[in-house]
Amino acid sequence: MSAATTRSRTPDRLCAEAVDLARGAAEEAAAPGIVGEHVGLVSEGDRVVTHFFECRELGYRGWRWAVTVARASRAKIVTVDEAVLLPGPDAVLAPEWVPWSERLRPGDMGPGDLLPTDAEDLRLEPGWTGEDEPPPNSVVSDEMAALAEAEDAEVTAGPLAVPARGSIAAVAEELGVRRARVLSRYGLHIAADRWEEAFGPKTPMAQAAPAACVSCGFLLRIGGSLGQAFGVCANEFSPADGRVVSLAYGCGGHSEAAVMPKPPQPAPPVIDETRVDPFPLRPASDSGSVPATADEDTEELGHS
Repeated sequence: MSAATTRSRTPDRLCAEAVDLARGAAEEAAAPGIVGEHVGLVSEGDRVVTHFFECRELGYRGWRWAVTVARASRAKIVTVDEAVLLPGPDAVLAPEWVPWSERLRPGDMGPGDLLPTDAEDLRLEPGWTGEDEPPPNSVVSDEMAALAEAEDAEVTAGPLAVPARGSIAAVAEELGVRRARVLSRYGLHIAADRWEEAFGPKTPMAQAAPAACVSCGFLLRIGGSLGQAFGVCANEFSPADGRVVSLAYGCGGHSEAAVMPKPPQPAPPVIDETRVDPFPLRPASDSGSVPATADEDTEELGHS
């Protein structure tokens, strides 16, 4: 049976009239001058009524002091059960707490901030360890050989035909220079200077970072000569997300900069309410008393 069905609709008369008793309990729990006018009551059950009083504490607009009173069956004496401060229908409440991992948005991180990375972060995985590398003299499986032959037989759509394997054109295709024009050495240098100025080691973010991008799991390597000094950031919470960054750049979102904080462990209870402390109902008898020592007897004789 739910609490709503057991609650009495009509308040108990004696409990409803105990306004002064409830006010005294509220004033005892609150600071002087905090308890305001009586703003209503509600029946909590048979011979149980809760009185509400206005709260005049600054910063607690809409809150009410709730004092619950009750009386035993066939008894005329009303007693206080509890007095608490509760929010009313129009009370000012703090917004619902949201974990920091859900509140964080791209662009929120500034110089000196650290973004803890969970050990089970789905955006990261273990790097190459060499365990899956086949021995140098191993034979390629039939499936891999068939896949390689199928890739060689494919014809790339476009105006350029697939060059013969091992030719100069094939090497140029692999290096990415089989185009009408490519970046010159000067073009590479000015691009590197521009990227390093925006996301390089001399920026405030990099100066306050705990580690450089070269050791970050979110760094995507790029090919060519620029890959020796630059990469692409793939951390959505980093200010450099999707940008070409210097390997010496860094931010607080480094994958190995911090670990997830452990949940706080509650302190042990000061009072152990689960243990029963025995108390004697009668004082100890004289037969169980400890006899006086020789020093105590000598002291008594000296006084006598």
